[in-house]
Amino acid sequence: MNNLIFLPIVLPLIASVIAAFFPKKLNLSRKFSQITSVILTIMTAALTWHVLANGTIVVQSGGWEAPFGISIVGDGLSMILVMTTYIIGTAAVFYAPSVLDKQQESFYFYAFFFLLISGVAGAFMTGDLFNLFVFFEVLLIASYGLIVLGNGKVQLRESMKYVLFNVFSSMLFVTAIAFIYAITGTVNFAQLAERVEYVEQAGILTTVAIILFFVFAVKAAVFPLYYWLPNSYVVPNAVVSALFGALLTKVGIYSILRVFTLIFVHDTGVTHQIFIWLAMFTMLFGVIGALSTNNVKLIITYNIIPAVGFMLMGIGLYTEDAIAGSVYYLMHDMVIKGALFFLIGALIVAAGTKDLREMSGVIQKFPLLGWIFFVASLILAGVPPFSGFIGKILLLRGGLEQEEFLLVIIALISSLLILFSMMRIFIRGFWGDLMDNISDDRKRVRNLTIPGVVLVSISIFLGVGAEAVYPHVESIANMLMDRTDYISSVLKE
Repeated sequence: MNNLIFLPIVLPLIASVIAAFFPKKLNLSRKFSQITSVILTIMTAALTWHVLANGTIVVQSGGWEAPFGISIVGDGLSMILVMTTYIIGTAAVFYAPSVLDKQQESFYFYAFFFLLISGVAGAFMTGDLFNLFVFFEVLLIASYGLIVLGNGKVQLRESMKYVLFNVFSSMLFVTAIAFIYAITGTVNFAQLAERVEYVEQAGILTTVAIILFFVFAVKAAVFPLYYWLPNSYVVPNAVVSALFGALLTKVGIYSILRVFTLIFVHDTGVTHQIFIWLAMFTMLFGVIGALSTNNVKLIITYNIIPAVGFMLMGIGLYTEDAIAGSVYYLMHDMVIKGALFFLIGALIVAAGTKDLREMSGVIQKFPLLGWIFFVASLILAGVPPFSGFIGKILLLRGGLEQEEFLLVIIALISSLLILFSMMRIFIRGFWGDLMDNISDDRKRVRNLTIPGVVLVSISIFLGVGAEAVYPHVESIANMLMDRTDYISSVLKE
Protein backbone atom coordinates (compact mmCIF):
# COMPACT_ATOMS: atom_id res chain seq x y z
CA MET A 1 0.00 0.00 0.00
CA ASN A 2 2.86 2.41 0.84
CA ASN A 3 4.25 2.57 -2.71
CA LEU A 4 0.82 3.58 -4.03
CA ILE A 5 1.37 6.99 -2.45
CA PHE A 6 3.46 7.86 -5.54
CA LEU A 7 0.49 7.41 -7.85
CA PRO A 8 -1.18 10.85 -7.42
CA ILE A 9 2.10 12.37 -8.67
CA VAL A 10 3.27 9.84 -11.25
CA LEU A 11 0.01 8.91 -13.00
CA PRO A 12 -1.00 12.46 -14.08
CA LEU A 13 2.56 12.95 -15.31
CA ILE A 14 2.18 9.85 -17.50
CA ALA A 15 -1.28 11.02 -18.57
CA SER A 16 0.25 14.37 -19.59
CA VAL A 17 2.74 12.64 -21.88
CA ILE A 18 0.03 10.43 -23.41
CA ALA A 19 -2.33 13.40 -23.98
CA ALA A 20 0.46 15.26 -25.79
CA PHE A 21 0.49 12.61 -28.57
CA PHE A 22 -3.03 13.33 -29.87
CA PRO A 23 -3.90 17.00 -29.13
CA LYS A 24 -5.81 17.47 -32.39
CA LYS A 25 -8.11 14.48 -31.82
CA LEU A 26 -10.43 16.35 -29.52
CA ASN A 27 -13.03 13.66 -28.85
CA LEU A 28 -10.30 11.17 -27.93
CA SER A 29 -8.48 13.77 -25.78
CA ARG A 30 -11.68 14.66 -23.95
CA LYS A 31 -12.74 11.10 -23.21
CA PHE A 32 -9.23 10.06 -22.19
CA SER A 33 -8.86 13.05 -19.85
CA GLN A 34 -12.31 12.68 -18.31
CA ILE A 35 -12.05 8.94 -17.69
CA THR A 36 -8.49 9.25 -16.38
CA SER A 37 -9.46 12.10 -14.03
CA VAL A 38 -12.39 10.16 -12.58
CA ILE A 39 -10.23 7.06 -12.00
CA LEU A 40 -7.44 9.13 -10.39
CA THR A 41 -9.95 10.93 -8.14
CA ILE A 42 -11.40 7.63 -6.88
CA MET A 43 -7.89 6.24 -6.33
CA THR A 44 -6.79 9.38 -4.45
CA ALA A 45 -9.94 9.31 -2.29
CA ALA A 46 -9.14 5.70 -1.32
CA LEU A 47 -5.54 6.64 -0.44
CA THR A 48 -6.76 9.63 1.58
CA TRP A 49 -9.21 7.48 3.52
CA HIS A 50 -6.42 4.97 4.25
CA VAL A 51 -4.11 7.72 5.56
CA LEU A 52 -6.82 9.29 7.74
CA ALA A 53 -7.69 5.88 9.18
CA ASN A 54 -4.19 4.44 9.60
CA GLY A 55 -1.76 7.33 9.85
CA THR A 56 1.01 8.90 7.79
CA ILE A 57 2.57 7.02 4.88
CA VAL A 58 6.19 7.81 3.99
CA VAL A 59 8.06 6.44 0.98
CA GLN A 60 11.78 7.00 0.42
CA SER A 61 12.53 6.97 -3.29
CA GLY A 62 15.48 5.02 -4.67
CA GLY A 63 15.92 3.00 -1.49
CA TRP A 64 17.79 5.86 0.22
CA GLU A 65 16.58 6.51 3.76
CA ALA A 66 15.80 10.05 4.88
CA PRO A 67 17.38 12.53 4.97
CA PHE A 68 19.54 11.33 2.05
CA GLY A 69 16.72 10.19 -0.24
CA ILE A 70 13.70 12.03 -1.55
CA SER A 71 10.83 11.63 0.89
CA ILE A 72 7.22 11.53 -0.31
CA VAL A 73 4.96 12.07 2.68
CA GLY A 74 1.25 11.32 2.67
CA ASP A 75 -0.05 12.73 5.94
CA GLY A 76 -3.58 13.93 6.67
CA LEU A 77 -2.98 17.50 5.51
CA SER A 78 -1.29 16.67 2.22
CA MET A 79 -3.72 13.89 1.25
CA ILE A 80 -6.86 15.94 1.95
CA LEU A 81 -5.48 18.72 -0.24
CA VAL A 82 -4.45 16.29 -2.98
CA MET A 83 -7.93 14.76 -2.97
CA THR A 84 -9.48 18.23 -3.19
CA THR A 85 -7.14 19.02 -6.09
CA TYR A 86 -8.31 15.96 -8.00
CA ILE A 87 -11.99 16.75 -7.38
CA ILE A 88 -11.52 20.25 -8.80
CA GLY A 89 -9.44 18.90 -11.69
CA THR A 90 -12.12 16.36 -12.61
CA ALA A 91 -14.77 19.07 -12.63
CA ALA A 92 -12.47 21.17 -14.85
CA VAL A 93 -12.03 18.52 -17.58
CA PHE A 94 -15.81 18.15 -17.86
CA TYR A 95 -16.18 21.95 -17.95
CA ALA A 96 -13.44 22.61 -20.51
CA PRO A 97 -15.12 21.36 -23.76
CA SER A 98 -18.01 23.80 -23.34
CA VAL A 99 -15.89 26.88 -22.69
CA LEU A 100 -12.72 26.38 -24.78
CA ASP A 101 -12.78 26.89 -28.54
CA LYS A 102 -11.29 24.11 -30.66
CA GLN A 103 -8.01 25.95 -31.20
CA GLN A 104 -7.45 26.47 -27.47
CA GLU A 105 -8.45 22.93 -26.62
CA SER A 106 -6.19 21.40 -29.26
CA PHE A 107 -3.19 23.45 -28.15
CA TYR A 108 -2.13 20.80 -25.62
CA PHE A 109 -4.67 21.92 -22.99
CA TYR A 110 -5.09 18.42 -21.54
CA ALA A 111 -1.34 17.75 -21.50
CA PHE A 112 -0.72 20.99 -19.57
CA PHE A 113 -3.70 20.23 -17.32
CA PHE A 114 -2.33 16.87 -16.17
CA LEU A 115 1.16 18.37 -15.74
CA LEU A 116 -0.36 21.06 -13.51
CA ILE A 117 -2.18 18.47 -11.37
CA SER A 118 1.03 16.43 -11.02
CA GLY A 119 2.97 19.51 -9.90
CA VAL A 120 0.33 20.57 -7.37
CA ALA A 121 0.07 17.04 -5.92
CA GLY A 122 3.85 16.79 -5.70
CA ALA A 123 4.12 20.14 -3.91
CA PHE A 124 1.59 18.96 -1.33
CA MET A 125 3.33 15.61 -0.78
CA THR A 126 7.07 16.29 -0.98
CA GLY A 127 9.10 15.94 2.18
CA ASP A 128 12.00 18.24 1.42
CA LEU A 129 12.51 21.88 0.53
CA PHE A 130 14.42 21.41 -2.72
CA ASN A 131 11.79 19.12 -4.20
CA LEU A 132 9.14 21.61 -3.14
CA PHE A 133 10.98 24.00 -5.45
CA VAL A 134 11.06 21.33 -8.19
CA PHE A 135 7.31 20.74 -8.00
CA PHE A 136 6.70 24.49 -7.94
CA GLU A 137 8.56 24.66 -11.25
CA VAL A 138 6.57 21.75 -12.68
CA LEU A 139 3.23 23.40 -11.92
CA LEU A 140 4.52 26.80 -13.07
CA ILE A 141 5.69 25.42 -16.42
CA ALA A 142 2.20 23.96 -16.88
CA SER A 143 0.61 27.26 -15.87
CA TYR A 144 2.77 29.13 -18.41
CA GLY A 145 1.33 26.89 -21.13
CA LEU A 146 -2.24 27.34 -19.88
CA ILE A 147 -2.18 31.10 -19.37
CA VAL A 148 -1.27 31.82 -23.00
CA LEU A 149 -4.16 29.78 -24.46
CA GLY A 150 -5.98 32.40 -26.50
CA ASN A 151 -4.85 35.62 -28.11
CA GLY A 152 -4.77 39.37 -27.74
CA LYS A 153 -2.38 42.03 -26.46
CA VAL A 154 -3.88 42.06 -22.97
CA GLN A 155 -3.37 38.33 -22.49
CA LEU A 156 0.21 38.56 -23.77
CA ARG A 157 1.00 41.45 -21.42
CA GLU A 158 -0.49 39.79 -18.35
CA SER A 159 1.09 36.40 -19.11
CA MET A 160 4.51 38.08 -19.40
CA LYS A 161 3.95 39.77 -16.05
CA TYR A 162 2.93 36.43 -14.54
CA VAL A 163 6.02 34.67 -15.90
CA LEU A 164 8.45 37.41 -14.78
CA PHE A 165 7.12 37.52 -11.22
CA ASN A 166 7.31 33.76 -10.87
CA VAL A 167 10.78 33.53 -12.38
CA PHE A 168 12.00 36.15 -9.89
CA SER A 169 10.42 34.35 -6.92
CA SER A 170 11.90 31.03 -8.11
CA MET A 171 15.39 32.57 -8.16
CA LEU A 172 14.84 33.84 -4.64
CA PHE A 173 13.56 30.40 -3.60
CA VAL A 174 16.78 28.68 -4.75
CA THR A 175 18.84 31.31 -2.93
CA ALA A 176 16.91 30.72 0.31
CA ILE A 177 17.38 26.95 -0.03
CA ALA A 178 21.14 27.47 -0.47
CA PHE A 179 21.27 29.57 2.72
CA ILE A 180 19.32 26.97 4.68
CA TYR A 181 21.55 24.14 3.48
CA ALA A 182 24.67 26.15 4.36
CA ILE A 183 23.38 26.75 7.89
CA THR A 184 21.84 23.35 8.70
CA GLY A 185 23.37 20.89 6.22
CA THR A 186 20.01 19.51 5.09
CA VAL A 187 16.86 20.35 3.13
CA ASN A 188 14.70 17.49 4.45
CA PHE A 189 11.69 18.95 6.29
CA ALA A 190 11.88 16.54 9.23
CA GLN A 191 15.61 16.92 9.75
CA LEU A 192 15.34 20.69 9.34
CA ALA A 193 12.72 20.69 12.11
CA GLU A 194 15.24 18.98 14.38
CA ARG A 195 18.34 20.96 13.45
CA VAL A 196 16.85 24.46 13.42
CA GLU A 197 16.23 24.14 17.16
CA TYR A 198 19.90 23.54 17.88
CA VAL A 199 21.61 25.89 15.40
CA GLU A 200 23.03 28.84 17.31
CA GLN A 201 22.24 31.35 14.58
CA ALA A 202 18.68 32.29 15.43
CA GLY A 203 18.95 35.74 13.82
CA ILE A 204 20.18 34.37 10.48
CA LEU A 205 17.53 31.65 10.51
CA THR A 206 14.80 34.21 11.14
CA THR A 207 16.08 36.24 8.19
CA VAL A 208 16.09 33.17 5.93
CA ALA A 209 12.59 32.30 7.19
CA ILE A 210 11.36 35.75 6.16
CA ILE A 211 12.95 35.35 2.70
CA LEU A 212 11.19 32.00 2.31
CA PHE A 213 7.95 33.56 3.43
CA PHE A 214 8.42 36.29 0.81
CA VAL A 215 8.76 33.58 -1.88
CA PHE A 216 5.61 31.78 -0.75
CA ALA A 217 3.78 35.06 -0.26
CA VAL A 218 4.34 35.94 -3.93
CA LYS A 219 2.81 32.58 -4.92
CA ALA A 220 -0.07 32.99 -2.45
CA ALA A 221 -0.77 36.67 -3.32
CA VAL A 222 -0.28 38.07 0.18
CA PHE A 223 -0.36 41.87 0.59
CA PRO A 224 1.49 43.79 -0.86
CA LEU A 225 2.66 41.11 -3.32
CA TYR A 226 -0.75 40.39 -4.83
CA TYR A 227 -0.85 43.10 -7.50
CA TRP A 228 0.32 40.70 -10.23
CA LEU A 229 -2.61 38.32 -9.61
CA PRO A 230 -5.95 39.97 -10.56
CA ASN A 231 -5.36 40.66 -14.25
CA SER A 232 -3.19 37.56 -14.71
CA TYR A 233 -6.08 35.38 -13.50
CA VAL A 234 -8.78 37.31 -15.40
CA VAL A 235 -7.37 37.22 -18.94
CA PRO A 236 -7.22 33.40 -19.40
CA ASN A 237 -10.19 31.23 -20.26
CA ALA A 238 -12.66 30.52 -17.42
CA VAL A 239 -11.48 26.93 -16.90
CA VAL A 240 -7.85 28.08 -16.62
CA SER A 241 -8.85 30.85 -14.20
CA ALA A 242 -10.72 28.25 -12.11
CA LEU A 243 -7.66 25.99 -11.91
CA PHE A 244 -5.39 28.90 -11.03
CA GLY A 245 -7.76 30.45 -8.48
CA ALA A 246 -8.56 27.15 -6.79
CA LEU A 247 -5.08 25.60 -6.77
CA LEU A 248 -2.06 27.84 -7.36
CA THR A 249 -2.43 30.37 -4.55
CA LYS A 250 -3.31 27.47 -2.21
CA VAL A 251 0.05 25.82 -2.88
CA GLY A 252 1.69 29.01 -1.60
CA ILE A 253 -0.48 29.03 1.52
CA TYR A 254 0.16 25.31 2.10
CA SER A 255 3.91 25.96 1.91
CA ILE A 256 3.66 28.72 4.53
CA LEU A 257 1.52 26.46 6.72
CA ARG A 258 3.92 23.52 6.44
CA VAL A 259 7.18 25.42 6.85
CA PHE A 260 6.05 27.72 9.67
CA THR A 261 4.44 25.01 11.76
CA LEU A 262 7.14 22.39 11.24
CA ILE A 263 10.48 24.16 10.80
CA PHE A 264 10.52 27.86 11.71
CA VAL A 265 8.83 27.88 15.09
CA HIS A 266 11.84 29.14 17.07
CA ASP A 267 11.00 32.86 16.82
CA THR A 268 7.23 33.14 16.45
CA GLY A 269 7.22 36.52 18.16
CA VAL A 270 8.74 37.96 14.99
CA THR A 271 7.58 35.82 12.07
CA HIS A 272 4.04 34.99 13.16
CA GLN A 273 3.34 38.55 14.31
CA ILE A 274 4.27 39.72 10.81
CA PHE A 275 1.74 37.20 9.46
CA ILE A 276 -1.04 38.71 11.58
CA TRP A 277 -0.44 42.23 10.27
CA LEU A 278 -0.13 41.05 6.68
CA ALA A 279 -3.32 39.00 7.08
CA MET A 280 -5.24 42.14 8.09
CA PHE A 281 -3.99 44.17 5.13
CA THR A 282 -4.56 41.25 2.73
CA MET A 283 -8.20 40.93 3.81
CA LEU A 284 -8.91 44.63 3.52
CA PHE A 285 -7.16 45.41 0.25
CA GLY A 286 -8.49 42.28 -1.44
CA VAL A 287 -12.09 43.09 -0.67
CA ILE A 288 -11.60 46.76 -1.64
CA GLY A 289 -10.45 45.51 -5.05
CA ALA A 290 -13.57 43.35 -5.35
CA LEU A 291 -15.78 46.37 -4.63
CA SER A 292 -13.93 48.65 -7.07
CA THR A 293 -14.76 46.91 -10.37
CA ASN A 294 -17.77 46.02 -12.52
CA ASN A 295 -15.99 43.14 -14.25
CA VAL A 296 -17.72 40.09 -12.76
CA LYS A 297 -14.74 37.80 -13.31
CA LEU A 298 -12.42 40.35 -11.70
CA ILE A 299 -14.72 40.52 -8.65
CA ILE A 300 -14.28 36.76 -8.14
CA THR A 301 -10.54 37.05 -8.73
CA TYR A 302 -10.12 39.82 -6.17
CA ASN A 303 -12.03 37.68 -3.66
CA ILE A 304 -9.15 35.18 -3.79
CA ILE A 305 -7.04 37.70 -1.88
CA PRO A 306 -9.07 38.16 1.37
CA ALA A 307 -9.39 34.36 1.56
CA VAL A 308 -5.59 34.20 1.59
CA GLY A 309 -5.68 36.69 4.45
CA PHE A 310 -8.03 34.45 6.46
CA MET A 311 -5.76 31.44 6.02
CA LEU A 312 -2.67 33.47 6.91
CA MET A 313 -4.54 34.71 10.00
CA GLY A 314 -4.69 31.18 11.43
CA ILE A 315 -0.99 30.55 10.79
CA GLY A 316 -0.09 33.82 12.50
CA LEU A 317 -2.24 33.10 15.56
CA TYR A 318 -0.57 29.67 15.86
CA THR A 319 -3.08 27.98 18.19
CA GLU A 320 -4.83 24.65 17.61
CA ASP A 321 -8.18 26.30 16.91
CA ALA A 322 -6.62 28.81 14.53
CA ILE A 323 -4.57 26.19 12.65
CA ALA A 324 -7.67 23.98 12.38
CA GLY A 325 -9.52 27.01 11.02
CA SER A 326 -6.81 27.61 8.39
CA VAL A 327 -6.91 23.96 7.28
CA TYR A 328 -10.72 23.96 7.11
CA TYR A 329 -10.77 27.28 5.28
CA LEU A 330 -8.10 26.04 2.86
CA MET A 331 -10.23 23.04 1.84
CA HIS A 332 -13.37 25.18 1.67
CA ASP A 333 -11.76 27.91 -0.42
CA MET A 334 -10.26 25.51 -2.97
CA VAL A 335 -13.68 24.04 -3.66
CA ILE A 336 -15.77 27.22 -3.61
CA LYS A 337 -13.31 29.25 -5.71
CA GLY A 338 -13.33 26.55 -8.36
CA ALA A 339 -17.14 26.55 -8.28
CA LEU A 340 -17.41 30.34 -8.52
CA PHE A 341 -15.05 30.60 -11.49
CA PHE A 342 -17.07 27.89 -13.25
CA LEU A 343 -20.33 29.68 -12.49
CA ILE A 344 -19.04 33.10 -13.48
CA GLY A 345 -17.85 31.60 -16.77
CA ALA A 346 -21.40 30.32 -17.33
CA LEU A 347 -22.81 33.77 -16.45
CA ILE A 348 -20.51 35.47 -18.97
CA VAL A 349 -21.61 33.04 -21.69
CA ALA A 350 -25.29 33.54 -20.77
CA ALA A 351 -25.07 37.34 -20.62
CA GLY A 352 -22.55 37.79 -23.44
CA THR A 353 -20.54 40.29 -21.37
CA LYS A 354 -18.29 40.57 -18.33
CA ASP A 355 -19.57 44.06 -17.47
CA LEU A 356 -22.01 43.99 -14.56
CA ARG A 357 -23.63 47.24 -15.79
CA GLU A 358 -24.69 45.57 -19.04
CA MET A 359 -26.38 42.45 -17.63
CA SER A 360 -29.68 41.80 -15.84
CA GLY A 361 -32.45 39.25 -15.48
CA VAL A 362 -30.26 36.20 -16.21
CA ILE A 363 -32.04 34.19 -13.50
CA GLN A 364 -35.31 34.35 -15.45
CA LYS A 365 -33.87 32.26 -18.27
CA PHE A 366 -31.28 30.29 -16.28
CA PRO A 367 -32.74 29.78 -12.78
CA LEU A 368 -30.39 26.94 -11.79
CA LEU A 369 -27.34 29.09 -12.56
CA GLY A 370 -28.80 32.02 -10.60
CA TRP A 371 -29.75 30.17 -7.47
CA ILE A 372 -26.62 28.03 -7.29
CA PHE A 373 -24.57 31.24 -7.64
CA PHE A 374 -26.56 32.75 -4.77
CA VAL A 375 -25.79 29.74 -2.54
CA ALA A 376 -22.10 29.84 -3.57
CA SER A 377 -21.97 33.53 -2.59
CA LEU A 378 -23.33 32.74 0.88
CA ILE A 379 -20.77 29.95 1.25
CA LEU A 380 -17.92 32.25 0.23
CA ALA A 381 -18.98 34.95 2.70
CA GLY A 382 -19.17 32.45 5.58
CA VAL A 383 -22.91 32.50 6.25
CA PRO A 384 -23.90 29.64 8.62
CA PRO A 385 -24.19 26.69 8.34
CA PHE A 386 -21.92 26.56 5.28
CA SER A 387 -18.24 25.60 5.15
CA GLY A 388 -16.95 29.18 5.10
CA PHE A 389 -18.64 29.74 8.46
CA ILE A 390 -16.98 26.68 10.04
CA GLY A 391 -13.50 27.82 9.04
CA LYS A 392 -14.11 31.42 10.08
CA ILE A 393 -15.61 30.59 13.47
CA LEU A 394 -12.49 28.56 14.31
CA LEU A 395 -10.26 31.42 13.16
CA LEU A 396 -12.26 34.01 15.12
CA ARG A 397 -12.17 31.83 18.23
CA GLY A 398 -8.40 31.59 17.87
CA GLY A 399 -8.17 35.37 17.50
CA LEU A 400 -10.26 35.99 20.60
CA GLU A 401 -8.16 33.50 22.60
CA GLN A 402 -5.02 35.44 21.63
CA GLU A 403 -6.79 38.78 22.31
CA GLU A 404 -6.14 39.96 18.73
CA PHE A 405 -9.31 42.04 18.73
CA LEU A 406 -8.36 44.30 15.81
CA LEU A 407 -7.71 41.22 13.67
CA VAL A 408 -11.11 39.76 14.61
CA ILE A 409 -12.90 43.03 13.79
CA ILE A 410 -11.20 43.30 10.39
CA ALA A 411 -12.04 39.66 9.64
CA LEU A 412 -15.73 40.31 10.40
CA ILE A 413 -15.81 43.51 8.33
CA SER A 414 -14.10 41.74 5.43
CA SER A 415 -16.68 38.94 5.55
CA LEU A 416 -19.52 41.45 5.28
CA LEU A 417 -17.83 43.24 2.38
CA ILE A 418 -17.21 39.93 0.58
CA LEU A 419 -20.93 39.19 0.86
CA PHE A 420 -21.74 42.67 -0.43
CA SER A 421 -19.42 42.27 -3.43
CA MET A 422 -21.09 38.96 -4.35
CA MET A 423 -24.62 40.27 -3.84
CA ARG A 424 -23.81 43.06 -6.31
CA ILE A 425 -23.41 40.38 -8.99
CA PHE A 426 -26.58 38.56 -7.95
CA ILE A 427 -28.80 41.66 -7.68
CA ARG A 428 -27.55 43.47 -10.79
CA GLY A 429 -26.70 40.51 -13.00
CA PHE A 430 -29.31 37.89 -12.15
CA TRP A 431 -32.19 40.04 -10.88
CA GLY A 432 -34.12 42.73 -12.74
CA ASP A 433 -35.58 42.83 -16.24
CA LEU A 434 -34.56 40.18 -18.74
CA MET A 435 -31.80 41.59 -20.96
CA ASP A 436 -32.28 41.61 -24.76
CA ASN A 437 -29.00 39.98 -25.80
CA ILE A 438 -29.12 37.00 -23.43
CA SER A 439 -27.85 33.71 -24.86
CA ASP A 440 -30.26 31.17 -26.33
CA ASP A 441 -27.77 28.30 -25.98
CA ARG A 442 -29.39 26.62 -22.98
CA LYS A 443 -27.44 23.39 -23.47
CA ARG A 444 -24.05 25.10 -23.30
CA VAL A 445 -24.96 27.18 -20.24
CA ARG A 446 -26.31 24.04 -18.53
CA ASN A 447 -23.08 22.17 -19.30
CA LEU A 448 -21.10 25.03 -17.81
CA THR A 449 -23.33 25.15 -14.70
CA ILE A 450 -23.26 21.45 -13.75
CA PRO A 451 -19.55 21.29 -12.66
CA GLY A 452 -20.23 24.32 -10.46
CA VAL A 453 -23.29 22.61 -8.97
CA VAL A 454 -21.15 19.56 -8.10
CA LEU A 455 -18.49 21.65 -6.34
CA VAL A 456 -21.09 23.75 -4.50
CA SER A 457 -22.72 20.51 -3.29
CA ILE A 458 -19.36 19.34 -1.93
CA SER A 459 -18.90 22.71 -0.23
CA ILE A 460 -22.36 22.44 1.34
CA PHE A 461 -21.38 19.03 2.70
CA LEU A 462 -18.20 20.50 4.23
CA GLY A 463 -20.47 22.85 6.19
CA VAL A 464 -23.58 20.83 6.94
CA GLY A 465 -21.52 17.66 7.45
CA ALA A 466 -18.95 19.37 9.66
CA GLU A 467 -19.40 16.73 12.38
CA ALA A 468 -17.93 14.15 10.00
CA VAL A 469 -15.19 16.40 8.60
CA TYR A 470 -14.02 18.40 11.62
CA PRO A 471 -12.54 15.49 13.65
CA HIS A 472 -10.09 14.85 10.79
CA VAL A 473 -9.25 18.55 10.54
CA GLU A 474 -8.74 18.71 14.32
CA SER A 475 -6.42 15.71 14.11
CA ILE A 476 -4.42 17.43 11.35
CA ALA A 477 -4.18 20.62 13.45
CA ASN A 478 -2.94 18.62 16.44
CA MET A 479 -0.29 17.00 14.24
CA LEU A 480 0.84 20.39 12.93
CA MET A 481 1.12 21.79 16.45
CA ASP A 482 2.95 18.69 17.72
CA ARG A 483 5.70 18.05 15.17
CA THR A 484 6.96 14.78 16.66
CA ASP A 485 4.64 12.54 14.63
CA TYR A 486 5.79 13.99 11.30
CA ILE A 487 9.46 13.90 12.28
CA SER A 488 9.36 10.34 13.59
CA SER A 489 7.38 9.12 10.57
CA VAL A 490 9.93 10.48 8.10
CA LEU A 491 13.14 9.78 10.02
CA LYS A 492 11.78 6.54 11.56
CA GLU A 493 13.02 7.48 15.02
